[in-house]
Amino acid sequence: MNQKMKYVLVTGGVVSGLGKGVTASSIGIVLKACGLRVTSIKIDPYLNIDAGTMSPFEHGEVFVLDDGGEVDLDLGNYERFLDVKLTRDNNITMGKINQYVSNKERKGDYLGKTVQVVPHQTDAIQEWIERVAMIPVDGQEGPADVCVIELGGTIGDMESMPFTEALAQFSYRVGAGNFCLVHVSLVPVLNVVGEQKTKPTQHSVHTLRGLGLTPNILACRCAKALEESAKEKLSQFCHVPAANIFTVHDVSNIWHIPLLLRDQNAHEAIFKALNLPGFAGDPLLEEWTARAQLCDNLSDPVRIAMVGKYTGLSDSYLSVLKALLHASIACRRKLIIDWVPASDLEDATAKEIPEAYKAAWDLLKGADGVLVPGGFGDRGVQGKILAAKYAREKRIPYLGICLGMQVAVIEFARSVLNLQDANSTEFDNETKNPCVIFMPEGSKTHMGGTMRLGSRRTMFQVPDCKTAKLDKLVVGFMQVNPDMITQLESAGLSFVGKDETGQRMEIIELPSHPYFIGVQFHPEFKSRPGKPSALFLGLIAASCGQLESVLQNSGHVTKAMPIKNGIMSNGMGSVKVHHQNGNGKLSNGVVHSNGNGVHH
Repeated sequence: MNQKMKYVLVTGGVVSGLGKGVTASSIGIVLKACGLRVTSIKIDPYLNIDAGTMSPFEHGEVFVLDDGGEVDLDLGNYERFLDVKLTRDNNITMGKINQYVSNKERKGDYLGKTVQVVPHQTDAIQEWIERVAMIPVDGQEGPADVCVIELGGTIGDMESMPFTEALAQFSYRVGAGNFCLVHVSLVPVLNVVGEQKTKPTQHSVHTLRGLGLTPNILACRCAKALEESAKEKLSQFCHVPAANIFTVHDVSNIWHIPLLLRDQNAHEAIFKALNLPGFAGDPLLEEWTARAQLCDNLSDPVRIAMVGKYTGLSDSYLSVLKALLHASIACRRKLIIDWVPASDLEDATAKEIPEAYKAAWDLLKGADGVLVPGGFGDRGVQGKILAAKYAREKRIPYLGICLGMQVAVIEFARSVLNLQDANSTEFDNETKNPCVIFMPEGSKTHMGGTMRLGSRRTMFQVPDCKTAKLDKLVVGFMQVNPDMITQLESAGLSFVGKDETGQRMEIIELPSHPYFIGVQFHPEFKSRPGKPSALFLGLIAASCGQLESVLQNSGHVTKAMPIKNGIMSNGMGSVKVHHQNGNGKLSNGVVHSNGNGVHH
């Protein structure tokens, strides 16, 4: 489609945390399923340059892009849903805009004018959006057809005012037929009354209009489907046609959201607003339907103990959870995450809070597999070392990511090499046996933008190792000490993957163990619903007794999904149904794909 770029803006009202990111991603999926090419931009009003220095407690995980950009977790949703590769510029923050405008002012680009929010910041925002929208992110040449923009925060927030003004100007600048505003708003039910209350949304839309933005579509977040009386009231008071008011109610899994939008013909409303009548066909969402149904129907559990520092907030590990979910669905297992606070496994907790100590160890011992994700700081490190020791000695499948790999190396050095003071220089700068050390390019004084980030290639040293050859994302500033490699390898730890220089150890395996793998990089950022990460697939397969069949099939994962006409494409090549019952679902059947499995 060769014509002017179309824009869909997604804003949020009443409260934050409504799921604007999932709604924006789902809109992108529906448009993509209609044959359009889609790109995404996330706007965050905070003053940080990027998300790199923000606490996961405060803001959820930091998602890392191929180009090394540290961005908001919503960009992870876009990448997973739309299967695209975004750039750091697809995340616009007020910090970036301030920096951009200040740099121009210092260079004299404003010719002595007084630099102000309007027009200088607002112009910079509009120019940034237009420039980034043209960057292809789907592997094809030329710009996409539609750019979905999500404005973070809640309409009316002081910090987002420059963005709302810029977007109001932008809607006028690109013209009515090229701009569609979707306002996501809360429609609560008060327990006392029991009816859906539209007043908060009315006020939110009133605020939106007062800021110069006119909603084309309302996406109403509520516990249950929007009642007809509530829809009529919203239409009357918000001046939005009833046909353009959609329910985004609570669902069993987020893969139902694109289906919800499709079933309410949201795509037709968007096409009408964007003057795209020729694209109003039915979205092809068979794969999404199959996945959503399969996820609902899984019953055989696989328990993974997640041993981490931020276990109180699941958004801290959002991409890890998604990668585990993608892999468990591929193995036809219902994922159960047992959150184990790392510090609760330590001896100090046994003395201070014995019940927490017992509960943590009971969870660890009841798990089918153990995962130690990335993290910073020394709190809970001893607990992570104990978890790695338990998994190694009891032959429980183990996957360590970044710090999870480092603690596995430290534990091995202490237990097998008998180097009791082995440690990372991050935690003990005076250790006589530093098996993990700072990377030369890492900064010990500056927090932002100092790590080794982005997509890199790993070179495999052992051709028959369990780990597949991968493009992967490196995130970190520590590495295994090259001086200790020979000593560790002679005791049975295998460094099967190194970077292109051969100096950095990227992947460890214990060949004598059913599945014990540590990686310096972050494979979770590469996982997609139809293409699970090989390493997570290996962990789940090993945890539910399927690893041998996966390895014997050269990385072909067995799958069971509701299928149409006996064939389904899942982004990993064609898959064929072996056994099928009358209702179109598999009956103890397997489906072989030739995709992103674990190679042996």
